[in-house]
Amino acid sequence: MRTTMYSKTIPQLYDYLTEDYGKNKAEPFMFRKINDKFEGITYNEFKEETEKFAFGLAALGIKNDDKIAIISDNRPEWVYTDMAALGLGAVDVPIYPSLTAESIEYILANSESKGVVVSNKFQLNKILKVRENLKHLQFTIILNEKDIIPDKPALFTFKDVQEMGLIYKNNHPHHFTEAQKQVKENDICTIIYTSGTTGEPKGVALTHKNILSNVHAALECFPIYSTDIFLSFLPLCHIFERMAGYYTGFSAGSKIYFAESIESVAQNLLEVKPTILTTVPRLFERIYSKVIKNVESQKPIKQKIFYWAVDIGRKYINAVQQKKVSPFLSTQYKIADKLVFHKLREKTGGRLRFFISGGAPLSKDLGEFFEAAGIRIREGYGLTESSPVISANRVDDYKFGTVGKPFPGVEVKIAADGEILARGPNIMQGYYKNRKETDAVIKDGWLHTGDIGEFDAEGYLRITDRKKHLFKTSAGKYIAPAHIENLFLSSKYIDQFMLIGDRRTFLSALIVPDYEAIKEYADSRNIEYTNVEDLVNKKEIYE
Repeated sequence: MRTTMYSKTIPQLYDYLTEDYGKNKAEPFMFRKINDKFEGITYNEFKEETEKFAFGLAALGIKNDDKIAIISDNRPEWVYTDMAALGLGAVDVPIYPSLTAESIEYILANSESKGVVVSNKFQLNKILKVRENLKHLQFTIILNEKDIIPDKPALFTFKDVQEMGLIYKNNHPHHFTEAQKQVKENDICTIIYTSGTTGEPKGVALTHKNILSNVHAALECFPIYSTDIFLSFLPLCHIFERMAGYYTGFSAGSKIYFAESIESVAQNLLEVKPTILTTVPRLFERIYSKVIKNVESQKPIKQKIFYWAVDIGRKYINAVQQKKVSPFLSTQYKIADKLVFHKLREKTGGRLRFFISGGAPLSKDLGEFFEAAGIRIREGYGLTESSPVISANRVDDYKFGTVGKPFPGVEVKIAADGEILARGPNIMQGYYKNRKETDAVIKDGWLHTGDIGEFDAEGYLRITDRKKHLFKTSAGKYIAPAHIENLFLSSKYIDQFMLIGDRRTFLSALIVPDYEAIKEYADSRNIEYTNVEDLVNKKEIYE
């Protein structure tokens, strides 16, 4: 059962969840780990915590269109802050916890944030370092109570603000409800700053309609239900996790567990046993690398069984797609699954229905390998500027090596120079306070993605490169490096790979080896070395 397909604003979704769908549900739906145990939060508790904080923000003067920044790991308070701020008609500004104080200062200043919510003392110290330069910043709220620094002006704990909220609510009992009603679908919901690798970060202004149109399309494309369990570990400050793992999960009435950290994901998978996970290809690359390392440490007979199983698995998934599975192949696959694949599935918890992958290209070989193992990965494509999904493979309508077909309501076309253009209700309002950059990427309603791609004969979209990544050799030949780079990155011995050749007569590359994999290779062949530098210069490594 799904909760709703028709919320026009995030406050409407919140209201439906807390007043209708979840009001009398005693069963928890959101979980975090406390003292080595996942503890749940019911819809009623969610409402109570959110509204106390919302009234507290109102007591601090937050109103319609004010900006509130969030610098925190994934946790329930992130959600409370989000729902409280948006319910007041404010705009939240999620910031990566990994950013420096200087980068945070720029974002807070550019967004004119009146308040900032931080998770711990480490993040608080960044704010204190630049606080005097931020004329719009009126207060800071820290989530970890034990990390509070006494006698700092305009610094409150999360609970301090909730206590203010209780007092404010006594005098203004209907304030939050009335504020929620004033929020419109075309109001800005959030401003998400891009990485700024090519200059200062740009604030992507997304409306409630932008994001919820993507949520509704996701629910139309993917079988997501109230019985599903999400494990959330990608940063909520990124629109992919926020839309696909948070708002979509909430809209379906699913349960959401917050992972302790990225490092603990492997353990949390076994504990939570999720049915759906939003992630990035790097996770699969690391899993695959570990699997291959383990296989190559086994006896030759076990290695032979593994590679036989993979071969059978690939034949089986191709036959399934063509609906031509012979009884003999089916029997072979059952044997392969029993001998090899079920062990791999157990590492994901054993209940996983599918992964939703985004953020970077997924190699065709990797997708087919996991599909053969009974682990479905469905790759999508998009940008922060498109809220984020433009196209995606569906669970039962997919093709590896592509990013699927356009999302419902999203138009996609290929420009004369090969650039992918997109138009639809998910396309951003623009870059915050940056009309020049907005006009450069949105022309006649079409978002110019900066990616090069093509549609195949069956309507699947294939990304071939970034427009800005194309370079020309001295002979005048254009080179698209992504495909070549991905081929090399599929090697377990390579951690990073970058092709070089702009205005040169030849191609070369910068390669960062996976030193642990190379050490294991050397040790297995009794190659002696004194340190990493000595190891990578051994001719035996390259033979």
